[in-house]
Amino acid sequence: MLTVTLNAALDVTYHVPALTPGAAHRVSRVDERAGGKGVNVARLLHTLGVPVVATGLAGGACGAQIRSLLAQEGVPETFVPIEAESRRTVVVAAPDSATGFWEPGPTVTPDEWDAFRTRFTDLVRDAAAVVLSGSLPLGVPADAYRVLIEAARRAGTWTVLDSSGQALRHGLRADPDLVKPNADELADLLGCAPPRPAAALEAVRGLDAPTVVASFGPDGLLAVTGEGAWRAYVPQPVAGNPTGAGDACVAALASGLIRQRPWPERLAEAVALSAAAVRAPVAGSVDLSDYRRLRRDVIVKEL
Repeated sequence: MLTVTLNAALDVTYHVPALTPGAAHRVSRVDERAGGKGVNVARLLHTLGVPVVATGLAGGACGAQIRSLLAQEGVPETFVPIEAESRRTVVVAAPDSATGFWEPGPTVTPDEWDAFRTRFTDLVRDAAAVVLSGSLPLGVPADAYRVLIEAARRAGTWTVLDSSGQALRHGLRADPDLVKPNADELADLLGCAPPRPAAALEAVRGLDAPTVVASFGPDGLLAVTGEGAWRAYVPQPVAGNPTGAGDACVAALASGLIRQRPWPERLAEAVALSAAAVRAPVAGSVDLSDYRRLRRDVIVKEL
């Protein structure tokens, strides 16, 4: 498995007893991890025992720290170096909520983008599937994911796309094997207010993609595939930090894709891993025993 994170980040999480806007806070703990959506997916796949390599763009002191932290966790990486400084993301996590601050990221030069494309073409030949996740930094073309998906298809590699805005729109034109929008991203694609799962089925069927798995936070997942449509959810909302839940969902779906599990199993695993990620104190991590317990509670309904 290969994951792509073009806008990698150094994730910093401040833990506080409660968050009060406009007030000073005493931080009880600080966690620092390699981040960005594709990096989180790679870490979770590694936790699940799925062989994975993380690639993308990383620069400056933050980029060096991202690579060092991945090495410490045993996640193989082959990031392409850039001159500009990689971004940081800061999450202030209270017991029942999390507030995030995302830096915009570096500016990538045309030569750096060309170097990444060359690296990607070499890597994707040996991957069963590639996950392309997250935003694009300045300097990377808006159609970057379309270009990479087309390269993956030429290599015979499955593709999973999880992005937003123009990056997602351009990527969809290359027909990724699976696309995973959340409710807001789905609303942006459809040009409407964020729908509820029950009201979104026909709209999702109208998207030009072979398989769509839309996430609706505590309301679970809606999947529309060539084999049918399903909704999957846990009966009781899970409290915690939802920052990495979408990445956990993508990791489970990608794992199910390469193992060719039946769709109800893939969705149950995706919901359970997402819920376990919400309970975890830091984005991009899960307690596997928690995941297994939650897996027994997931409800999957064919539509």
